[in-house]
Amino acid sequence: MVMTLLALCGGLVLLIAGGELLVRGSVRVAEKLGVSALLIGLTLVGFGTSTPELVTSVEASLRGVPGIAVGNIVGSNIANVLLILGLSALIFPLAVSADALKRHGTIVIATSALFAVIGWTLGLTRIAGLIMVGLLITYLVYAYRQERNVTAVAEHGHTAAFDKGEAFEQLDPTLHTPVGAQGLASWILPILMAFGGLALIIFGGRMLVDSAIDLARALRLSESVIGLTIVAVGTSLPELVTSIVAALRRQADIAVGNVLGSNIYNVLGIGGLTGLIAPTAFPADMLGVDLYVMIGASLALFLFALNGRISRLEGALLLAGYTAFTTWLIVAR
Repeated sequence: MVMTLLALCGGLVLLIAGGELLVRGSVRVAEKLGVSALLIGLTLVGFGTSTPELVTSVEASLRGVPGIAVGNIVGSNIANVLLILGLSALIFPLAVSADALKRHGTIVIATSALFAVIGWTLGLTRIAGLIMVGLLITYLVYAYRQERNVTAVAEHGHTAAFDKGEAFEQLDPTLHTPVGAQGLASWILPILMAFGGLALIIFGGRMLVDSAIDLARALRLSESVIGLTIVAVGTSLPELVTSIVAALRRQADIAVGNVLGSNIYNVLGIGGLTGLIAPTAFPADMLGVDLYVMIGASLALFLFALNGRISRLEGALLLAGYTAFTTWLIVAR
């Protein structure tokens, strides 16, 4: 058991460290190629920070463990709202732009419902994956056009995709610092960072999936329970850190936008690419309560924030909801 827990922690460390290296290296290569800072933030930073979840779900699906593959996506979305925003609101009440909430909160609810419908009908097939990836591209094009429109940003605020990238960029101010090298070396070092980060993510993902399977067997829990809890929270640690730091800095819109953006990327990006790369069926034990809780968490966030803020009391209620859900998973499943 001790070795299994050490392997699980080691896999998470490799995933997170590899994700940062991959983002850092790819951002610097893109900057040298003249890609705009906005596009880098929406894609390489925004989606790049979700690569630990992506690799974990793809690896689990390839290994024939749909409970971890799908549980990682569903559990991450639940933890993002109930755990991460709950903790953030306890630290400091979160003021939320009503207009941004209506637009992006609605998208989060819609994507959660879409994922549930896919689970009940198609499963994570390549057709479902293609639909979700297509919707992600559509959303990113929309976000890019919105962010380029200064008037739209002034009137409606930033998009959730922008806030997700911004949260990571503010946490790591050295992200855009040029590598201290000239000539060919200034290209080679970022490329090596990106590929080195990718290698760490792949290796860490395999370690995490292997240890999660062993842990499920040792604790006599289903793989779905482990995927929904330990794996989901572990791969969501970057979102946890960035949202809490934003809350401490009184940057409520970024804290909330980071979660909304993450949930959109989780369903459309991670779910979509997992379906395209390694199609898998939804676990039968995840087609009921778990999907309803994911949708319910998104609805709760929307309702709590309608008055323009998420109070400490509402943050406590979100945390209580997460505690109740995880307790039910361990006791009843």
